[in-house]
Amino acid sequence: QFCFQAAREGWLGKIFSIETVIGKAIGAGERNKLLPYRGGTMFELGGHVIDAAVTLLGPPRQVTAHACHSGNFPDDLLDNQLATLEYPSALVTVRSSLVEVVGQARRHFVVCGDAGTVDIRPLEPPVLRLALAEARGEFKKGYQDVKVPALPRYEADFADLAQVIRGEKKFEWPPAHDLAVQETILRASGLPVA
Repeated sequence: QFCFQAAREGWLGKIFSIETVIGKAIGAGERNKLLPYRGGTMFELGGHVIDAAVTLLGPPRQVTAHACHSGNFPDDLLDNQLATLEYPSALVTVRSSLVEVVGQARRHFVVCGDAGTVDIRPLEPPVLRLALAEARGEFKKGYQDVKVPALPRYEADFADLAQVIRGEKKFEWPPAHDLAVQETILRASGLPVA
């Protein structure tokens, strides 16, 4: 949430780059469960960071998917993928792997703008560094660590959904956003969009 707020409030300036990595290592049993889904690791994991990128920049004008089978397993699972999302003045890279040893520790989401950078690394529990061209509120010019709450996984998402169900609030994003995210995930996974 901090990253979205910093972008909304203009702290980062014009965003020109987002770099993401989301990976883990899985064994044969988990791989077998994923085989029916042709999008590979990008379809399995990439959606988490693609959603955040589309939230910040909107739908990309072009998506290019690269995929290969790198694991030492007798299957054809696309377990090592890279997607680029192209915008008029920004590039996004999304790397996803199912063969990276302790990949969870290297997961990151880095947003660079011409006035600041948010670097979240690792994603869970989140460690956030902020770089600013000029001081903003309580934050100084230059790089600094930012304390962010380490909520249990998905707790905030379910609490938000419960509020919507109870009629206490509306969904934060319109259906058009969700559609753009899903189409981008399909393209990044090398799958057709029907």
